[in-house]
Amino acid sequence: QVQLEESGGGLVQVGGSLRLSCAVSGRTFTPYAMGWFRQAPGKEREFPTTIRCSSGSTSYAGSVKGRFTISRDNDTNTVHLHIWSLRPEDTAVYYCAVSSYDRTTYYLRDHYDYWGQGTQVTVSS
Repeated sequence: QVQLEESGGGLVQVGGSLRLSCAVSGRTFTPYAMGWFRQAPGKEREFPTTIRCSSGSTSYAGSVKGRFTISRDNDTNTVHLHIWSLRPEDTAVYYCAVSSYDRTTYYLRDHYDYWGQGTQVTVSS
């Protein structure tokens, strides 16, 4: 069994920044990719970013490029998401996801097989 635990969410003012973290524990395995998704009220869960664990290469959705930075620590199986210049539209529940699949892309929910419970990020104006 694999567990993902997110932390770092909260209430932040517009223009502020925060860092989300996700620790992976449980069954020992090396994921192929670790990613973050987010879901705003009344909207579909969407993909902001992912990182490949072996190469460290990253991918970002166009809407967050330049404001989001994903990083990972393979030694501790932890992935971080740093968000700068927060906007009201960044308000959402942010979910950490891990993929044990060897794929060429990791931007859809089906590309991941383990999920965290989510952490709320609220941006106030």
